[in-house]
Amino acid sequence: MPVAQIFEIADWSAPELDVFARLTDTQLRSRLEPEKGVLIAESPKVIGTALDAGYRPLALLMERRQIDGAARALLDRVGDVPVYTADRALLAGLTGYELTRGVLCAMRRPALPPLEAVCRGARRIAVLEGVVDATNVGAIFRSAAALGMDAVLIAPGTCDPFCRRAVRVSMGTVFQVPWTQLGHSNADWPEAGLAQLRALGFQTAAMALRSDAIPLQRFRPPAEQPLAVVLGAEGDGLSPETVARCDRTVRIPMAHGVDSLNVAAASAVAFWQLRSSDAP
Repeated sequence: MPVAQIFEIADWSAPELDVFARLTDTQLRSRLEPEKGVLIAESPKVIGTALDAGYRPLALLMERRQIDGAARALLDRVGDVPVYTADRALLAGLTGYELTRGVLCAMRRPALPPLEAVCRGARRIAVLEGVVDATNVGAIFRSAAALGMDAVLIAPGTCDPFCRRAVRVSMGTVFQVPWTQLGHSNADWPEAGLAQLRALGFQTAAMALRSDAIPLQRFRPPAEQPLAVVLGAEGDGLSPETVARCDRTVRIPMAHGVDSLNVAAASAVAFWQLRSSDAP
């Protein structure tokens, strides 16, 4: 079996380190797209989850002590990819922060699957509109994985689930839950995107705090029809046009004068309540 190639970092300006320290998430995604797009996974657990899902490692950056420590099992799995190493203080100087559990892995960014492939056979999916905070996107994916959602669709204006922070917060579930884009420009959403979902047989439920919305605990989606749960941006929530075009509007009742939940918290409540009967 090929053995990982370990390189002691001697030159901070070496171009092979750009992917870890000097390229932004946007540059990793778009400057190198489509066939050379890169994502960054952090920590042995998250990297291991990506490897389990078939993602291809390109290079690793880790603290020296990890080579015979927590990352040993990773090195046995990644073949002959380059592994760059130094002690913790030097690496913090390169990346600007301490590494999460001491390990970063640059991985090939896969082409996103077609909408029809992601939705085929799905009973429950989540649709994210304008959710721009990477922490929220990562947390939503983690809830989707834990609470039996079959897929996540990303409407235009939502944060990239493969950005570094979203991957980290998701604990690698962005590599486990099928997802794809639902349109690529503002013109594709909401009218065209919701029409696509309807054509694929989905009922759509907008999560919105409106007085005429159905309380979540009373909403009973048809057992024979798959459901798309549509969640909106932090603060403003879903656009009025999106709410108007969805089949149903559903709300989580609030107590003690609380005006709303964070979208990640709301997603967990909705996913649990609306999970399909065959979910774990």
